[in-house]
Amino acid sequence: MEELLLSRIQFALNISFHILFPTITISLAWFLLFFKIKHNRTGDAYWMQAYQFWVKIFALSFALGVVSGVTMSFQFGTNWPGFMETVGNIAGPLLGYEVLTAFFLEATFLAIMLFGQKKVSNRMHTIATFLVAAGTTFSSFWILALDSWMQTPQGFEMIDGVAHPTSWFEIIFNPSFPYRMVHMLLASGLTASFVVAGISAYRILKGDQKLEPKRTLKVALLAAAMLIPLQVFVGDAHGLNTYQYQPAKVAAMEGLWESEAGADFRLFAIPDKETRSNHFEIKIPYATGLILNHNLTDEVKGLNEFENEPPMAAVFYSFRVMLMIGGLMLLFSWWFSWRLHRNGELKHWQLRALMAMTFSGWVATLAGWYVTEIGRQPWIVTDVLSVSDAVTTQPMANVGISLTLYALVYGGLLIAYFRTIFLLARKAAEAPESDMQNFGDDSFQPLREEAYHA
Repeated sequence: MEELLLSRIQFALNISFHILFPTITISLAWFLLFFKIKHNRTGDAYWMQAYQFWVKIFALSFALGVVSGVTMSFQFGTNWPGFMETVGNIAGPLLGYEVLTAFFLEATFLAIMLFGQKKVSNRMHTIATFLVAAGTTFSSFWILALDSWMQTPQGFEMIDGVAHPTSWFEIIFNPSFPYRMVHMLLASGLTASFVVAGISAYRILKGDQKLEPKRTLKVALLAAAMLIPLQVFVGDAHGLNTYQYQPAKVAAMEGLWESEAGADFRLFAIPDKETRSNHFEIKIPYATGLILNHNLTDEVKGLNEFENEPPMAAVFYSFRVMLMIGGLMLLFSWWFSWRLHRNGELKHWQLRALMAMTFSGWVATLAGWYVTEIGRQPWIVTDVLSVSDAVTTQPMANVGISLTLYALVYGGLLIAYFRTIFLLARKAAEAPESDMQNFGDDSFQPLREEAYHA
C-alpha cells in the first residue's frame, strides 16, 4: 500500500508539472501565428514586437514541457509496469504516433521559427510558425486519445490478460474523446489568453508605453471573452457524456451519497466518508437533476450505488475550484473587454487583477484533470486494469527517493520559470522602442543568459 500511495503521488506530481506547459504552448503557438500574420498584412512593427517577445516565452515553455514529458513516460516502466504489460499494445502505438506526427513536426520547424528568420523567406518563416502550432495540436490529439480511451475503453479484446486492438478507429474515437479534446483545447486557449493578458498588464504597470502590450492585452481579453462561453457549453456536454459512461465520477462531482430524484446542486459541502454524508451543505434545489436529466423528477444515482467508487472529497472540491476559476474568467474577460472598448484603457486595479489571474488557467486545468483522473479511481483503465494491479514492486524507499528528487527539481524549475518570464517582461517594459525593432537569430542569447542566471 505504501508503494501504491507514493507511486500515485509521484505520477500526480509529474503529470501536474508537465501539463502546465503544453496547456500554454498549444494555444500560445496560435497567438504567435496571429501576431505574425497581422504583421505580414499591416506592416505594423508592434505585431512583430509581440511575436519577438512571446516567442521567447513559448520556447521556454516548450522546453520545459518536453523535458517533463520525457521523464513522465519513464514512470510507465519504473512505477507502473503493469500498465504497459496489460495495455501496451494500445498505449505504445498511440504514444508513438504522437512522436511521429507531432513531436518531430514541432521540433523541426521550431528551429526554423526560433533561429531561421534571417535564413529563410518571410513566407517560409510564417509557414514554420503555422506548422509548430499544428504540431502542438496534433500532440494533444494523440495524448487525449489515449487518456480518453483509458476513461471509456473500446475497440479491443482481452487475450490472456492482455489488451489487443480490434479497431483503431474505435480506440481513438472512443465515446469521451471528442468532448475531452475540445474541452482541453479551449482550456489551453483560455490559459494562454490569461497568460498573455496578465504579462501584458504587468508590462503596462511597469510603465511600458509602447503600443505592443496594449494590443496584446486587447487581443488576449477578446480571445478569452469568446472562448469562455464555448467552454461552458462544451463542459456541459462533457459532463453529460461522463454521466452516461462514468456515473460514479459524476456522483462524486455532485457530492451525492444517496440517489436523489431531481437532485440538488451543492454549491458547498464538506463530504464525510465515515458517515457517508455531507456537512454544511449549501444547495440549489433541483439544479443537478435539471442539468443531467433535463427534468425535475428523474433519479440521479448516488455514490452508495456503486461497488467501486472514487474518493469524493478530492473530486468534489476540484470540480468547484474549476467552476470558480471559470466564473472569474468569464467575469474578467467580458467586463475588461467592454472597458477597453469603451475607454481604451484599464484602471490600475484592473490591471493588477489581470496580473493576479495570469496563471489562473493552470489552476483550472489542474482542477479539471484531478476531477478526470481521481474520478476514474480505482481504475487506470476503466473496468480493465486497476491501479493496485499495475503498480511497481520496487521497495518503498526507492519510490520515496525518486519522488523527493522530482519534487526538488520541479520546484526549482518552476521558480526559475516564473523569474525568467517576469524578468523578460520587465526588460521589455524598460527597453526603448528602437531596441524592440530588431528580431533575428541572435535575439535568444539574452533568453539563454537570463534563464541561466534565474
